Amino acid sequence: MNQISSSTHAPLLGAVFMLGAGMTFAAINILTPIITYQMGVPSTAVVFWQYVIATVFALPLILRIGLSRLRTRHPYWHEARAFLSALGVQFFAFGFAVGVPVWQMVALSMTGPFFILIGATVFLGERLTPQRLGATVIGFIGAVLVSQVGTEQFTLASLLPVLAALCWGTVSVITKYLSRDEEPESLTLYMLVLITPNHFLIGLILGIAIAVLPADALPAGLATGFDFALPMGAALGLIALLGLVTAAAQYCLSLAYKVADATYLQPFDDLKLPLNTLLGWAVLSQVPAVSFWPGAALILAASSFILWSERRSGPGQLQMA
Repeated sequence: MNQISSSTHAPLLGAVFMLGAGMTFAAINILTPIITYQMGVPSTAVVFWQYVIATVFALPLILRIGLSRLRTRHPYWHEARAFLSALGVQFFAFGFAVGVPVWQMVALSMTGPFFILIGATVFLGERLTPQRLGATVIGFIGAVLVSQVGTEQFTLASLLPVLAALCWGTVSVITKYLSRDEEPESLTLYMLVLITPNHFLIGLILGIAIAVLPADALPAGLATGFDFALPMGAALGLIALLGLVTAAAQYCLSLAYKVADATYLQPFDDLKLPLNTLLGWAVLSQVPAVSFWPGAALILAASSFILWSERRSGPGQLQMA
């Protein structure tokens, strides 16, 4: 979701809302592997119903922005932005579904700023300074350490959060392009309105692919396809909670960026890494590998520098994920 502009400036309140967003996103990252990996519900189905429920809870925000904000000269870019955002969520949820630990998922998802930098340089003509290039190299080294490339613990599934970061980084580049003549409220509204239909579209494409491709053409975790039926029992209750928490996370982000500057809020957003790691250990008994700590430190330092540089050159944008 993109920030909603406001002249209000309340740093303390913004920090509280950003911490609230971090806590709710951490809850999402704990609930998702429980529902998918432990209970066996297909990740595509979980994500679809998660966002259906979240959109229902977000209706007051949609109405507050106003449907008149849907007027645009760039409908295809808005759709591409929503599709890539949804695809990133699908990659992320599938990573949890196949057992990638929370600490690895969250740390590798923080490589997004590196893709933003590359995309802004290649497609938006922004200047690549030696400092930014150096930060990208450092972040890449950190990602290699966290993903445990070259060890027996590395699997191709470890790349799923990187693919999610690539999608979300591309979303941010498109957002920067659209923000040249689109209002923040319009960017937010389009994401809210289009995100759920695009999750449905991805599930539909996956179902068709499974129907026409050989049985072993797709990963085993996707073999069941996308079940449009709403899961029952305990899974239904957890998915409803997941949708509610997702809506709460988006509200917290919207409020944080409404009352405080993005540069000020960044350190509070970075707290998501230790928070998720702690919850993954406490709830799911997932202990980080030794290489996680230096790798996470490198990613955190490099991404923070890039985000700080980006915020100096223009207003930050935040994708709904």
